[in-house]
Amino acid sequence: MIRELKSGLLALEDGSVFHGHAFGASGTVVGEAVFNTSMTGYQEILTDPSYYGQIVTMTAPQIGNYGVNCEDGESDGPKIAGFVVRELSPRVSNWRSDQELAAYLETHGIPGIEGIDTRTLTKKLRVEGALKACLSTEEGLSADEAVDRAKNWSGLIGVDFVKEVTPPKPFQWRPSGPGDTPFRIEGTQLTQPLPKRQRYVLAAFDFGAKQSIFRKLHYYGFDVHVLPASTPPEFVKELNPDGLFLSNGPGDPDALPYIHRTVAALIPHYPTFGICMGHQILTHALGGTTFKLKFGHRGGNQPVKNLETGQVAITAQNHGFAAERSSLEKKGAVITEINLNDGTVEGLRHKELPVYSVQYHPEAAPGPHDADVHFEAFYQLIAQNA
Repeated sequence: MIRELKSGLLALEDGSVFHGHAFGASGTVVGEAVFNTSMTGYQEILTDPSYYGQIVTMTAPQIGNYGVNCEDGESDGPKIAGFVVRELSPRVSNWRSDQELAAYLETHGIPGIEGIDTRTLTKKLRVEGALKACLSTEEGLSADEAVDRAKNWSGLIGVDFVKEVTPPKPFQWRPSGPGDTPFRIEGTQLTQPLPKRQRYVLAAFDFGAKQSIFRKLHYYGFDVHVLPASTPPEFVKELNPDGLFLSNGPGDPDALPYIHRTVAALIPHYPTFGICMGHQILTHALGGTTFKLKFGHRGGNQPVKNLETGQVAITAQNHGFAAERSSLEKKGAVITEINLNDGTVEGLRHKELPVYSVQYHPEAAPGPHDADVHFEAFYQLIAQNA
């Protein structure tokens, strides 16, 4: 089917304007312009709540070639503000596809733009850092007006975006169909289910979690009770879980003092594992601080070194903030892993309590499975402290 080409633009706060062709929904949005270097998994990226408030650029040159389906979403729909690609694939070819990408975004009210030089845009974001942006697929909005809207956007610093994506009330996560098992490849060990084992009750704070995380936790032996970010410590104690999990999520971790206090009150009582935003929340709960990265880590190719074992893993990441190393070391935390590209903190553990976290996503989705071992390690940590 030949798609009618309509104009669209992406304007940045520094005055740069990129013109291209609109797809998805008609509209104008503002957000933080960021880039993701993953070659596949655009549906998982679109539906990752950690991208709330961001306009995502894919560095892979063609996006949309395998469409979207009803099984691979990481939440109930796209959470990004807008989508930028070099080329929207004119053809969808995959037996699992339910819908074309453009139609999917239109259904969910997300505007997109194609045909711009994403390499130039990515280089700009790497040099100048993530920038406030305005993406418009509506007729009548001038480039100057779009630049002004980008400049006037409040940005991410000091804003609580977690409240926009956390669930409204607690619930127990249950897989639908075979959702509790990983993707299977015939002829490999992935065809083998885990042996039956004792199951542990897990209180999982959902700051904007991906469904793949809960799927992995369930698969590895946890009955996952999902809690809103505002859940008080008393509710958790009434649940009487065997462990505590802190999920990923969007925005500035420094803007969440109510969560810091709750986690600080709970970690002396429960084995705890945090990832991404959960890692940053744990940093604050221990008395440390976080800072905003220049352009963040987003993609499935981030090298991380474990300082205790010397092992290097290639990890999937999606974050724009990081833990400040010296602040953690002053509070008695042990830095366990660092990013080999820029030396930032990728993992920590408490010296005395069974509490640890990683900055990256061990469930990947999309990305490598090097860090999948963390789910089994967390299970064993709870078993040892049961």
